[in-house]
Amino acid sequence: MPMKIERNTREGVLACNATAMRKASRRVTQLYDDALAPTGLRSTQFAILAELHELADKPPTLAELAAALVIDRSALGHNLRPLERDGLITLQESPKDRRRRHIVMTGQGRALLQQALVLWTAAQDRFHAVFGRREAEVLRSALLDIAYDDRLGALKD
Repeated sequence: MPMKIERNTREGVLACNATAMRKASRRVTQLYDDALAPTGLRSTQFAILAELHELADKPPTLAELAAALVIDRSALGHNLRPLERDGLITLQESPKDRRRRHIVMTGQGRALLQQALVLWTAAQDRFHAVFGRREAEVLRSALLDIAYDDRLGALKD
């Protein structure tokens, strides 16, 4: 039986929102990474492919995809390299501006995303079974509110 560790709910530095969020993020990421392992994708790569699937009608630039994923452009570039190397995405020059490149999922990327969706669904169902479907919806909504709130981008007024 797994060891149950008591949650730290004290005040002060130990009540850090960022630390609590990172702990939860590591736990949930591990669940999804384990589920996606047979595809060779990590949850970060799956998220990129899923976002590209949603944006397939208007392939994004690096900056647009970084904004949609709430990730630094250089970190996104680092995450895109293996996807491009493996033939899952391609960078296409913009027909309107040769300096702009759009990120497009390939047929191979779409096929792998379809395989991964089955495994992702199992992880999603597991999370809902443990945490609760309604609770997960409320949590996801709150987390997305935080993710897209520009007031939290930096400590400046």
